[in-house]
Amino acid sequence: MNIIKNRYVYFFISLLIIIPGIIFMGINWVQSKTGPFPLGIDFRGGSLLEVQFEGTRPAVEEITALYKEFSTTDEQISEPVVQPLGEDSLAVRSKSMTDETKGAIVAEMETRFGSKVTVLNFTSVSPSIGAEVTVAAGWAIFFAAAAILLYIWWAFRGVEHAYRYGTAAILAMLHDVLVVVGVEAILGYFLGWEADALFLTALLTVIGFSVHDTIVVFDRVRENSNILRRIDYETMVNHSIVQTLDRSITTQLTVMLTLFALVLFGGDSTRHFVIILLVGIFSGTYSSIFNAAPILVVWENREWTTWFKRKEEAATI
Repeated sequence: MNIIKNRYVYFFISLLIIIPGIIFMGINWVQSKTGPFPLGIDFRGGSLLEVQFEGTRPAVEEITALYKEFSTTDEQISEPVVQPLGEDSLAVRSKSMTDETKGAIVAEMETRFGSKVTVLNFTSVSPSIGAEVTVAAGWAIFFAAAAILLYIWWAFRGVEHAYRYGTAAILAMLHDVLVVVGVEAILGYFLGWEADALFLTALLTVIGFSVHDTIVVFDRVRENSNILRRIDYETMVNHSIVQTLDRSITTQLTVMLTLFALVLFGGDSTRHFVIILLVGIFSGTYSSIFNAAPILVVWENREWTTWFKRKEEAATI
């Protein structure tokens, strides 16, 4: 199996996967003007009320009308986003409101709809705190990437051009981040899913899994660079990938099967988180095999110096 020989095919496949996500990120940004995908209350501020009805669950329009009645100048909650949960529950997202307003709304639900209402969850975050969380999330991702780069550089310090391994790992990680964020943008556009604290947790977990699998491949490259000195670099890297292929696929497949089971049989509250993890781990497996190590070969051969020359030669023929 010659994976390195077809490296540009795999690079092109990655672009085909990433580009639609970037397009939908742009669409979301233009439409909402708040970000590349819908943000949950953890990042933009607001209130989340999840309730369960013992009787018939009211229609979405009825809940929207009820919220409009309680909207004031100080608490502008006239445009809630209502999402049915299961058969008898609702999740209502709105701008920030106080506990008193929440209590009044729940009491009015019981009176108007003639059903006992149980509050499953109520979370309220002010816009200023939401902005702070957004900034903190950005710094968390930045420091995670920087720490990974420095660690790999140090761990592979005995290998020639050790910094290339760290840079290639970061590029593969960036590939996975773009895939995950792109999928979130697409799901946000079509299904209205919002990025919340669980999304950030899933994203950071994906970063860890991505680098973990990449290091396994790179470690075998390091070993073979000392053992297989008589063969060229490209063949040696391909041999290293093939040697770790079964382990990489088997390890990640066990995780993905578990996550797939959670998607099918888990609750609605965790499905978003699990799907993002599933997509990210699949992307991490792909990038560690088909992107990270091939980047080392491209760098070793300095192939970018011939990309445009080939086009010029083709144009002159």
